[in-house]
Amino acid sequence: MHSPVTIIGAGLGGLTLARVLHVHGIPATVHEAESSPTARTQGGMLDIHDYNGQLALKAAGLMDEFHAIVLEGRQAMRVLDRNGTVLLDKADDGTGGRPEVQRGELRQILLDSLPAGTVQWGHKVSSTRILGEGRHEVTFADGSTVVTSLLVGADGAWSRVRPLLSTAIPEYVGKSVFETYLFDAGTRHPAAAKAVGGGSMIAATPDREIFAHREKGDTLHAYVGLTEPQDWFAAIDFTDAAVATARIAQEFDGWAPELTALITDADIAPTLRPLYALPTGHRWDRVPGVTLLGDAAHLSAPNGEGANLAMLDGAELGKAIAAHPDDIESALTEYEQAMFPRSTEAATFDGAELHEIFSFDNTAHGPINMLPGHEQGH
Repeated sequence: MHSPVTIIGAGLGGLTLARVLHVHGIPATVHEAESSPTARTQGGMLDIHDYNGQLALKAAGLMDEFHAIVLEGRQAMRVLDRNGTVLLDKADDGTGGRPEVQRGELRQILLDSLPAGTVQWGHKVSSTRILGEGRHEVTFADGSTVVTSLLVGADGAWSRVRPLLSTAIPEYVGKSVFETYLFDAGTRHPAAAKAVGGGSMIAATPDREIFAHREKGDTLHAYVGLTEPQDWFAAIDFTDAAVATARIAQEFDGWAPELTALITDADIAPTLRPLYALPTGHRWDRVPGVTLLGDAAHLSAPNGEGANLAMLDGAELGKAIAAHPDDIESALTEYEQAMFPRSTEAATFDGAELHEIFSFDNTAHGPINMLPGHEQGH
């Protein structure tokens, strides 16, 4: 089968690209390893920024649909110290530029905006190869193949397309997070619910942190971060949820009970997520007929920008292709020359700010000025 534009990965970035191409009358096919849109839960909350993610949704013509899924009040932010003392309590006054939505609902908006059959589910890539003259062949696990004159890797951290362009491999950043969920928090976990407040909450010391969101349906979703080597985590038995939870909680001994409840009172087993990143400033020389977007191109430790950048990458690439439909190389060059510095700035600037919030000595007092809405000097 020959496809003019082949996108690997039906995450937010790949779907945004497909949608922007569709808006401009350019067909594309998205191949996704997962078997269906509901094969896996789609993460938690995302704040979609007015300087990148929302620009992508405007290019996709989906702002009305986006506004319809915004969760009101969720831009509220609290910073607590480990004793539960509130250092910052910022209400959501509706003027912020980072409204919160559920990732799964945002993905569904993009899926619903595409012609039927655009996404080919259950297509896990096993290999890719260069055929010459800008053409590539993709082989899937079921033995089927596709030949394409434009291949886009939107397939995340462990991209199967990236090796066509770069030898870079993501490396562990020295920190892992555990995800926990507390359901019906207002009635079943009132102390934790009060600590988190109406939006998000951060409590951090230099190498331990708890970051929590209030999600839809009175659910608290927490990310518990620990700065430790991978073999430290390997020593924990995650097949026994109670043992794993107790071991994690031990690292927060002495913290306020309303904070440690986000660990000990979790309603499902904790999920370990090691954090990886590509080298900051990752780039490659132009290779005809292939490019990357999102985490496949510039994976970094979570800093609030990953999903937003992936969507903006998709929109900008789609616009470049639409502007140069008969000169794909010019489109890819234009896209990459803007994407490389944009992603580097996000990784070094915003990432540094968030890292400072989570790494300040003793308490979170110092970095409050760097939180959204409290910036100084920029």
